[in-house]
Amino acid sequence: MIWKIKDQQIDLMGRPLVMGILNVTPDSFSDGGYHLDSSNAIDHALRMEDQGADLIDIGGESTRPGAIPVSIEEEKRRVLPVVEKLAGRLKAFISIDTTKSQVAAAALDLGAHVINDISALTFDPLMLELAARANCAWVIMHIKGVPANMQQNPMYDDVVKEVTEFLSHRYQAMVKVGVDPMAVCLDPGIGFGKTYDHNMELLAGFGPLKKLGLPVCLGVSRKKFLQTLLGRKMEERLAGTLAVLAYSLLHGSAQVFRVHDVVQARDLVTTIKALQSLSAGQTFAT
Repeated sequence: MIWKIKDQQIDLMGRPLVMGILNVTPDSFSDGGYHLDSSNAIDHALRMEDQGADLIDIGGESTRPGAIPVSIEEEKRRVLPVVEKLAGRLKAFISIDTTKSQVAAAALDLGAHVINDISALTFDPLMLELAARANCAWVIMHIKGVPANMQQNPMYDDVVKEVTEFLSHRYQAMVKVGVDPMAVCLDPGIGFGKTYDHNMELLAGFGPLKKLGLPVCLGVSRKKFLQTLLGRKMEERLAGTLAVLAYSLLHGSAQVFRVHDVVQARDLVTTIKALQSLSAGQTFAT
């Protein structure tokens, strides 16, 4: 399983990636306001890299349920100074979490390597035009509705099938305009226009998505479905987050993990891969 970022072809089966979340926003559900100051954001990015993050995902607009969009200029004001200052300092790849082509293009010009678009290039019609000319990697996600209304009674006939078909169609549209087929990573969009049952069905039923043969990014860190499952407050959902990551890693259903808690995610991935490597080809007496 290869994901092409910049000039590197990364074997995700050999080393799954950890994507550290850096929200430069006042209202994100978990860490809103913590890194709104650019100096705090830069320090946190460098700290996550030291903790083992392979990518730093910088976002300037909250996409939590009920979130209100911000203007292009405000999003640029929040994220571009951070991208610019990190571009020469990070060894980790820089990802920009945006649905706006102008923000994405400006971030790429400053040194970003990945565009993480929760709309799979559907919110901004110019994003596909950017994809046709940009030499970068992509994460494209499924969402039903927009953040402001996505959790207002989302309905599916078959959530796994519908999410898979949507992402497949968007991937094909990107390749058609010239995007490198190995530069795209898929995200099923846990919590984005899905009920608790929809989220659990997606996590347990990754088979159809795996058959597409593309890398999968999974973002479940501290999300509300874990509150429903475990009865835990946001700051108490680390164990549940890690359990989902472990399940997904062991079943080969995801290779990129978008998280707030980088140290714990990196330790989980490293430990599981080490055990898998040791057990490969071994037989055990019963």
